[in-house]
Amino acid sequence: MSEVLSIILGGGKGTRLIPLTSVRAKPAVPFGGKFRLVDIPLSNCINANLRQIYVLTQFNSASLHLHISKTYLFDTFSKGFVEILAAEQTFEHSDWYGGTADAVRKNFVHFKSQNPDYYLILSGDQLYRMDLQDFLKKHHESGAEISIACTTVSRQDASQLGILKVDKNGTITEFMEKPGPTKDISDFKAPASEKGKPEGYLASMGIYIFNSAAIEASLDNERRDFGKEIIPDAINHVKVNAYRFDGYWEDIGTIKNFYEANLELTTLNPRFDFYDEKLPIYTHMRNLPPSKMNFSNMNQSIAAEGCIITNANITNSIVGVRTVIEQGASLNRVVCMGADYYESDKQKNQKRESGTPTIGIGKGAIIKGAIIDKNACIGESCRIGVDDIPRNDGNHGLYHIVDGVIVITKNAILPPGTMI
Repeated sequence: MSEVLSIILGGGKGTRLIPLTSVRAKPAVPFGGKFRLVDIPLSNCINANLRQIYVLTQFNSASLHLHISKTYLFDTFSKGFVEILAAEQTFEHSDWYGGTADAVRKNFVHFKSQNPDYYLILSGDQLYRMDLQDFLKKHHESGAEISIACTTVSRQDASQLGILKVDKNGTITEFMEKPGPTKDISDFKAPASEKGKPEGYLASMGIYIFNSAAIEASLDNERRDFGKEIIPDAINHVKVNAYRFDGYWEDIGTIKNFYEANLELTTLNPRFDFYDEKLPIYTHMRNLPPSKMNFSNMNQSIAAEGCIITNANITNSIVGVRTVIEQGASLNRVVCMGADYYESDKQKNQKRESGTPTIGIGKGAIIKGAIIDKNACIGESCRIGVDDIPRNDGNHGLYHIVDGVIVITKNAILPPGTMI
């Protein structure tokens, strides 16, 4: 089998996901109750038997390092590895990554030692399940030097994405980065796919395959970004093929998208299926006990391992690992990330004596339309997103409001009776 090196781009500061990225790298953001965003591309690689993987990061990478080092351990009899390459100063480069292409260029010294035939470039903040071996097969059969995975989107969604024009053979003839809502791009419209996707616009997913020689030639310059610079230039010089992906795909680059993608998992038939035994999504095995429900009502919700839920009402919500929810609490359309640890009885008693709430959701708290980051302490009778009070987007200290979504920050302590 050809040697394939997989490179997962960890992204920059992740400003559109603040405050979730204030204390962690974007790929390390918890998702779906027990996973991290980086688990998605890593699992796609592992399921395709692609096990030589680098993850490129430069911001808040400590928790990502910890997660990967504890989770992705391959046996010593294979050549498999998952390694993080954080931005570093060298005699050749003294600055940080200046973009996606710049990040790959600055790490060639590490990549070349693997002597790959192909480079597979993946994003660290997307939700999808792709047969990467089929992608590689189609790339080889096309005779292209570069292949771009693309998905069909509406005209509205096309405004903020890179749009491709392809000929009848699937060769990309033109690329347009973020055309905006008013520009006429009707000549970019693609017909319906063979698998039933309606006609629309082919948007780049930010997932690429490069032949080894092609990526070295493409990056032998000062260009910094694949989407804005490298790909448009390559189309004019080499054959670039489009790989049309007809499955579910969601870019989790904003708080709104992150929130809605999480809640979509709680529907009766979610478009992304975590229950596929043949193509599992891997994550850190915590060896936690099963979740315990004491006289509670849960409707169309997900509870991860290690939770203790007592006499609570939970609707269309995700309850993350180790979440403790006290009696009388109510959650509606809430993404709760859980906790990194259990508090001891001594810690709980000390907090109660000082009037400080313990980790979890306190008695009688009512929460609606919110994201609660890890280790948050929500006091008794707090009311979040329930009352008709003004809520302005922005940083409010212990919480942020982004696109109307209330985000309680990691380790936040909300005193009893707090109203947001």
